[in-house]
Amino acid sequence: MTHPPTRLHHLFDQRLAATPEALFLHLPDHTLSYAQLGTMIDTLQAELLAQGVLPGDRVLAVAENCPEHVALVLACSRVGAWSCGVNARMARGEIEAFVAKADPRLVYFTCEVGSAAREHGEHLGAQPSALAGLSRTARREQATPEPAPLAEQVVAIIFTSGTTGAPKGVLVSHAGLLQFARVSAESRALTPADRSYACVPMTHIFGLGTVLAASLHAGAALVMRSRFEPADALQALAMHQVSNLQGPPALFTRLLAWLDEQGVVGMPPAPALRYIYTGAAPLDLPLKNAVQDRFGQPLHHGYGLSEYAGAACLVRRGQWREDTAAGVPVEGAECRIVDDAGRELPQGERGEIWLRGVGLMPGYFRDPAATAQVMREGGWYATGDLGRIGPDGALHVVGRLKEMIIRSGFNVYPGEVENVLNQHPRVQRSAVVGRKEADGNETVLAFVETVGGQPLGEADQASLQALLHDQLAPYKRPASITALEALPMTHSGKVLKRALLDLPTPV
Repeated sequence: MTHPPTRLHHLFDQRLAATPEALFLHLPDHTLSYAQLGTMIDTLQAELLAQGVLPGDRVLAVAENCPEHVALVLACSRVGAWSCGVNARMARGEIEAFVAKADPRLVYFTCEVGSAAREHGEHLGAQPSALAGLSRTARREQATPEPAPLAEQVVAIIFTSGTTGAPKGVLVSHAGLLQFARVSAESRALTPADRSYACVPMTHIFGLGTVLAASLHAGAALVMRSRFEPADALQALAMHQVSNLQGPPALFTRLLAWLDEQGVVGMPPAPALRYIYTGAAPLDLPLKNAVQDRFGQPLHHGYGLSEYAGAACLVRRGQWREDTAAGVPVEGAECRIVDDAGRELPQGERGEIWLRGVGLMPGYFRDPAATAQVMREGGWYATGDLGRIGPDGALHVVGRLKEMIIRSGFNVYPGEVENVLNQHPRVQRSAVVGRKEADGNETVLAFVETVGGQPLGEADQASLQALLHDQLAPYKRPASITALEALPMTHSGKVLKRALLDLPTPV
């Protein structure tokens, strides 16, 4: 009799014991079975133990999707360490901030997937790992493991940045991630016969939970890619029997645009495709309808965030909706809409979305003040998002209390960008806003109040762009920077950001 899994790696170990030769990962030029991936995990587990990695230690992975990153996540689970994934395409300054915040025992780099992680590793003095395809730093003696019982409770840290610009580490629990793995697999009726297209970064909760953990739970295979390319995705749909396609709305926007550019009429070849899903950003109805028209299937939607492992709400499988509702709460999750005083609002009224349940984070890593800011009496988490509950119990997300910008499915926090802009000697203060595009994406726009109200010269603009390039990932960098003599302000001294959206910006 198989015992219920209580740790993430149990999902893999069960598959390894039952079907060791079954293919799990399909890469562009080769495949890996559970047994082959298991050998990689064994190698890393031995290396972690040899380096004195303890339960509650953090192991940071500067990574893009690849088998080595999957093996590292599962090896960390085996030894009780917390894997902390960060996107390798982050800027050097961001990576250094994550290292400082995570206090990791070791830092790994997926050095053979692309140049980004390799260059970060070279900068930080990484040496080859025992597993080919990875490099790592030397053991950091000063790192301090977290004590029990938290050490046993947590499986990973997902980093998200607050409006102050300082990275926050969301603690993801084994229990929450395992619960969502089952819920997600059941919501899609995943089986070992399925293959999911896996281009969503596994350094984010979408990739870690919806893609990796759910597939391990069901024994479904992954067609793994380090980045999204429309031509490759469509070839995989046509040739690799991909049955599940998931990603942010921007992925589907790019997919449709590519089909139009290539003159493809009607439905693209996708003989095994039976489930498509989008999340991680708001969904516009025109995009939803366009995807459904192209593929002849409902585009499922959900609502989740790093602080709640996976998704808290999902549209039921096969349900055709005429709106962009995010569905109903999943098993183990509760959702309520409240007013400014925390009082629950009647159905249909707009207010802040609060969540609680199995998937809720234990807190932010070593940041009790930030945790206290979002936690409410009764175990509720205040999301900062605005929503309402429809007559059928489905959640409709209608806006954000926070000023977060969604760019290509990634979160951009204005405060983080403003902190960088404000470092420039010619900038007195700055304000960053998001302008909605036709495809539902948002353009990052920056407005700067210059010292003395003087315009920025070419040299100033160049040094400002260099500063942004050094400290921010490409998707966080403003599309334009508009210099103003003075930013519009309220009488209380706050920037009127809504007024900035009406101002002309450079083309």
